[in-house]
Amino acid sequence: MVLPLVDENKPKCYYCYEMFDNIEKLREHQKIEHNEALKSHENEIKREPAPGDVTVF
Repeated sequence: MVLPLVDENKPKCYYCYEMFDNIEKLREHQKIEHNEALKSHENEIKREPAPGDVTVF
């Protein structure tokens, strides 16, 4: 079975798999509908280089 590639350019919410027209609508949806899930992952986000990254000065 082959599935068609429909609306592959639209952003999709990976919590409920709903598609949106643009990224701003997706952000609003996630802030309203999935706020508790985003808050729980907020502390886990680390802003540091990945292992093996090389920085050139």
